[in-house]
Amino acid sequence: MSTDPGARRADGDTGMRPWRFVVWFGTVSLLADFVYEGARSITGPLLASLGATATVVGLVSGAGEAAALVPRLLSGPLADRTGRFWALAIGGYALTVVSVPLLGVVGSLGAACVLVIAERVGKAIRSPAKDTLLSHATAATGRGRGFAVHEALDQVGAVLGPLTVAGVLAATGGYGPALGVLAVPGGAVLGLLWWLRTRVPDPSRYESAPRPAPAPAVPAPVRAPLPRAFWAYAAFTAVTMTGFTTYGVLSFHLVRRQLLTASVVPVLYAGAMLAGALGSLATGWLYDRIGPRTLVALPVLAAAVPALGFSEAVPAAVAGALVWGAALGVQESTLRAVVADLVPAPRRATAYGVFAAVVGVATLAGGALTGALYAASVPALVVTVVALQAAALVLLVAVRPGRR
Repeated sequence: MSTDPGARRADGDTGMRPWRFVVWFGTVSLLADFVYEGARSITGPLLASLGATATVVGLVSGAGEAAALVPRLLSGPLADRTGRFWALAIGGYALTVVSVPLLGVVGSLGAACVLVIAERVGKAIRSPAKDTLLSHATAATGRGRGFAVHEALDQVGAVLGPLTVAGVLAATGGYGPALGVLAVPGGAVLGLLWWLRTRVPDPSRYESAPRPAPAPAVPAPVRAPLPRAFWAYAAFTAVTMTGFTTYGVLSFHLVRRQLLTASVVPVLYAGAMLAGALGSLATGWLYDRIGPRTLVALPVLAAAVPALGFSEAVPAAVAGALVWGAALGVQESTLRAVVADLVPAPRRATAYGVFAAVVGVATLAGGALTGALYAASVPALVVTVVALQAAALVLLVAVRPGRR
């Protein structure tokens, strides 16, 4: 390692500069998204082929997102208390990349639902640890830009995975081969993640104030309450996500109304992921300049999704899916960047866990709500979602990073 003081400051004594770490970690996410977004792109039609109704698809989609989020109440504090961020990240990724290929070989609705949820549990295990590792490097690159670049790479995988699934599904006509091919990038995820861990065992060194080493007794900062601004932010996010339509219900609508075939749905999903990459980059750049006001975009986009996505006209329905993707990009990048600015490092993994649990409960409610309202009345669904997003805009006023 260089003895030049400036070089040490640039890479935090880790052996890898912050932007390189962000890009390599983004490549891990690219490969992982290749796997699980490839699967998610056909979840609605897959479950429908096994006998699921719109309400069941909405419930399973919402439950899957809840399973990806609520268990972080445990995995977040566990990461903070043990300091085993890499172990939790690797274990969570392993569960995801094993569950997806198995989804293609089951023949019952119940088993498929279990695997959909198991894949999401893997995300719950890894995400607080992964976000905390990433947050240290983004302290040097800029929170909004660092998380946005990571999410943009993530979304590249979310484009490639659905396109691959669509191609294999069109060629073979079977869900088994289309999901089985995803085992290849799944193996690459684990290999690259292990290499990155050996290169940067302690990313906390990227921050000007390194995290203290884990001790038998939890230090006082870990027990400090989370900031009030964080709870206001969690409330805003909860209301927004309660009115956020899942792609499972959108794709169910597209196939059941014969607007698109099942093999084309993953292609549209890939387009939505590309829209998500653009949304994350735009809002990440804006967040570093104007702060939380950037998040006004999320309720506005979320309100437009059902009005467009559940149309009987193909162009409007396609536009709704693309708007859904843009909103998801904001959710997956800038929402997480704000948490890192609201909460100090010793409590950050815990905060990510709590935040994710709030989002998970809201997403479960949103999946059930949108699925049930879709089955009953699309106009009622649109009005309900618009009202929820208007309430979320009011709550956003209370979010002020820096208030502890």
